[in-house]
Amino acid sequence: MRVPRTKSADRSLAAVPEPARRPSPWQGQGTVVAVVALGGAIGAAARYGAALLWPTQTGGFPWTTFCVNLAGCAVIGLFMVVITDVWAAHRLVRPFFGTGVLGGFTTFSTYAVDTERLVDAGHPRTALAYLFATLVGALATVWLATAAARRVLAWRQR
Repeated sequence: MRVPRTKSADRSLAAVPEPARRPSPWQGQGTVVAVVALGGAIGAAARYGAALLWPTQTGGFPWTTFCVNLAGCAVIGLFMVVITDVWAAHRLVRPFFGTGVLGGFTTFSTYAVDTERLVDAGHPRTALAYLFATLVGALATVWLATAAARRVLAWRQR
């Protein structure tokens, strides 16, 4: 059964203001999200290819993941110097390459899983060595790559 509306009901509805709509934090970010996703797919495919070319033995030191993470850290160090000190990059270069490609290529989640597998397989010393070596190696590699890139730039500018 339909209830007929009265004039007083119409007036009371008209007096209620519309709630203000907040803009979505994602509004205008579609392109950035898309380039990060594309870059991530490329980086993850490259990491998968490295794992196929250089598989890790069960219970052995995960050299592939270790080397991939260090290589990715070296590239991010070089990349950041290039896009901040040398080249005025397009606004999508950093999300595509830095966050997407290098974020998909480096694999700190696999680093955690590899550590857990080593402990579960009865190799806690290897797991601890891997934890320490990856952390120190990643930080040192970013620092060394950044320092080397800046030194080369200073040399070339003379």
